[in-house]
Amino acid sequence: MKAHILQHVPFEGPGHIGDWLVARGADIGWTRWWESTALPDPAALDLLVVMGGPMSVNDEAEFPWLAAEKGFIADVVARGRPVLGICLGAQLIASAHGARVHPNAQKEIGWFEVAASAAPPGDEDEQGAAARFPFPARATVLHWHGETFDLPAGAQLLASSAACAHQAFQLGARTIGLQFHLEMTAASLRAIVDNCRAELVPARWIQDEATLLEHAGAHFAGNHALMDRLLAWLTRP
Repeated sequence: MKAHILQHVPFEGPGHIGDWLVARGADIGWTRWWESTALPDPAALDLLVVMGGPMSVNDEAEFPWLAAEKGFIADVVARGRPVLGICLGAQLIASAHGARVHPNAQKEIGWFEVAASAAPPGDEDEQGAAARFPFPARATVLHWHGETFDLPAGAQLLASSAACAHQAFQLGARTIGLQFHLEMTAASLRAIVDNCRAELVPARWIQDEATLLEHAGAHFAGNHALMDRLLAWLTRP
């Protein structure tokens, strides 16, 4: 498997996604945008992972490489290659397909529940297999976002939360965007807390640092298992 990771800042790496790829002997390439803007041949990829970051997809004036990144993502999706977007990555997939990305009604930072959205009737592909990722009815996941996205044309909503209607979506058979972070490990959670602590201001949908860290251990295993299923589904034969 040839995988490529688009990483926007040093403190938001692939976390458990990296563990999953290493366990399968994947050939992992990187574009770390703060170091290089080089991109691989999209036709050679078996999986593209687009990570999170504190910038907005609308910040092209400050980060000109965002335009090239959106074009690259759209190209990979159009080729039918598996694509997974996390937080900013999901917003980039949406933006790359003409959807609006804008501030959510409130920031959402912490361990909060998401609920699966109903599947449309007759949801099967031409081989009769499930064409939609079977998102669990409910899951408690880590959120860290202030923006949200409109659904791209043709996308299916997979999950919502009380604070944000669009939490996960599927575009075609091989692209999924997640507003939340199933990939977090103890080390990656500590990194984002240390670098984004200023965002932890008291609010209805923002947990304090102690709560974020204290609750993490109860959710990592379930989140990682869900990520494993999602990655296996995206890269299925």
